[in-house]
Amino acid sequence: MSNWFEKIPTENIIEWRRHLHQNPELSFKEFKTSQFIYDTLSSFPNLEITRPTETSVVAKLVGGAGDGKTIALRADIDALPITEEADIDFRSNHDGVMHACGHDTHTAMLLGAAYVLAEMKDDLAGTVKFIFQHAEEQVPGGAQQLVHAGVLDGVDEIYGIHIMPNLTVGSIGVVSGVATTAADGFFLKIQGKGSHASTPELSVDPIVVGAEIVMALQTIVSRNVKPSDMAVLSIGEFHSGQAPNIIADTARLSCSIRTTSEEVRNLMENRVKSVIEHITAAHGATYDLDYVRGYSPLYNDPDLAQKAKASAEKVLGKELVYDAPMLMASEDFSAYTNVIPGCFLFLGGGKEEQGCGYMNHHPKFKILDESLAYGTKVEVQVILDLLGKKS
Repeated sequence: MSNWFEKIPTENIIEWRRHLHQNPELSFKEFKTSQFIYDTLSSFPNLEITRPTETSVVAKLVGGAGDGKTIALRADIDALPITEEADIDFRSNHDGVMHACGHDTHTAMLLGAAYVLAEMKDDLAGTVKFIFQHAEEQVPGGAQQLVHAGVLDGVDEIYGIHIMPNLTVGSIGVVSGVATTAADGFFLKIQGKGSHASTPELSVDPIVVGAEIVMALQTIVSRNVKPSDMAVLSIGEFHSGQAPNIIADTARLSCSIRTTSEEVRNLMENRVKSVIEHITAAHGATYDLDYVRGYSPLYNDPDLAQKAKASAEKVLGKELVYDAPMLMASEDFSAYTNVIPGCFLFLGGGKEEQGCGYMNHHPKFKILDESLAYGTKVEVQVILDLLGKKS
């Protein structure tokens, strides 16, 4: 197994990524993307390929060296509704759709890992599942669908990689414990009663009601969440009225809420709903609240984090592997780690001075091609360390 680095199809990985980047598809609509993945995997030996949902693909590799654990590797495959502005020569061919989060790179790297490991069947004691998951970007998310479809049945551990700009090419960040936050929020419509601004006594002013709600919501974290916990509540939208001399009938607000535990997550939801209910009632207004629970916090099992870190250090060197802080983003990989132990890693895609200064979800998001082989190396080494035939 010592010469497996030579098996990595680096140029193919880059070509696969560029093809996917030029042909992005939105969540739950990844028909051509999933067919491309299926067709590519079908050209590799020793894989059992299935379609657990309409736009996802799972390949299974049963090792030839005896029984062992079943380990899953996951890549997400969907794009975002963003018009690309990156200065690359393989920009998206689809107006308003872009791989602005790097899922094209995740897919290409995992195809590379599947290619390498499929040729090493006889060196593996156990089973590998390569999960190409649809719809990470849209709640309720493809991960939960795959869990319901039984994709994790019999799986002992799961690993995933997410690429990030503004980090050294090929560096791997490992978080032990909570790795990402829950992402919840709400959309609120306040129904008041309009009037001319000169006769406010005839109105139920939704702007006043909304302003009081906004200020009260800002005290939830400071007065209800322990300092040792974490929560963020941000009002991102407040619309009402069209003229300075007219009090409108309605106001609309939207909010983003981030937490790292189910306990605080539930507390935030209950307090938000209570504040809105009581303030609107006090003013004689009514409301329509759509409270949206997004993805759960993602928890990296500490033992798996140590194993993944050790694997990464073997193939990249200790200088490129570091203990990463929790990320304030959210990820539906949490649907897997809610069921089985898992670990989610962060891969450096290039620094600002290399043209990679725009973060994920930005229209100018860009990473460097040379980062991809690093991710494939780590994925393969994780499997070899867990399932490799012992001499």
